[in-house]
Amino acid sequence: MSSSPWLLLIVSLPTHGATARMRIWRALKALGCAALRDGAFLLPATPEHGAALHDLAEECLREGGSAWVMSTTASADDMAAFHGLFDRSADYAELRRLWKETAGTLAELTPAELTRLQKKLRRDYDALRAIDFFPGAAVLEAESAWSDLDARFQRRLAPDEPHETEGLVPRLDSADYQGRLWATRRRLWVDRVASAWLIRRFIDRDARFQWLGKPSECPRKALGFDFDGATFTHVGERVTFETLMASFGLESDAALLRLAAMVHSLDVGGEPVPEASGFEAVLAGARERLADDDALLEEISTVLDSLYTHFQRAPIRAPA
Repeated sequence: MSSSPWLLLIVSLPTHGATARMRIWRALKALGCAALRDGAFLLPATPEHGAALHDLAEECLREGGSAWVMSTTASADDMAAFHGLFDRSADYAELRRLWKETAGTLAELTPAELTRLQKKLRRDYDALRAIDFFPGAAVLEAESAWSDLDARFQRRLAPDEPHETEGLVPRLDSADYQGRLWATRRRLWVDRVASAWLIRRFIDRDARFQWLGKPSECPRKALGFDFDGATFTHVGERVTFETLMASFGLESDAALLRLAAMVHSLDVGGEPVPEASGFEAVLAGARERLADDDALLEEISTVLDSLYTHFQRAPIRAPA
């Protein structure tokens, strides 16, 4: 007879401890526990789940109750029933319903409200994914629905973000691009500020920049970057930073490649880079403090200089 390991938490709390009961119930829900009956909760056996349930058991004891954590197994006959206790289909359906309602309200929200709402919905979705121990078709439907909603958020937050274009990236000589005027959209964010730093540091040390209210304002003599129709923008899977690297033969620089991976991850997603969240936090804080894009570029250039030096010296981490 086949079996599968499970963890079982059996708890009993004093009837007068309403606050503690609610706190422990919320913790059980956040862990994704399934209720077998009153006071008996089930989880798939993992070291993380074991540690969390033991912590909850200790809290129950501190509140004057009783608690036991034990390992158990499910026979082949019971396995389907146990798995069914963790079916998240209804939860995904409720998220999709909420997302559909939300999509119709985005036009009424300010950028700050859009950003907060997008992050909250993403947190809720990630929390459900984290307790979906036996994912099925429902998660695929939810992922498709989230991609559609997330794209709506992006269109509202950054209507001028460049779209991916096809084609080869021609090799250019930086000697032909000295002392030029470069232009991109104002209120610099990851790809734009990193690209401006790359231009000034490795391509055109005498570069001048113009920050555009909208792409149509780009002067004819300027080299536009990171918007649709710009001289340098997204090509294939490359973000603008990577297109510039390829255009000017900078892809042999290992430290720049690691910076490019960070920019790519933050701009369009992809393999996570450990330094990415820290850079994003510094950039977000600088944007709050500095309304002038020249000042923002100067400050973030120092950060990128430091990251570049770090990547030159730090060993490459092996994938987990």
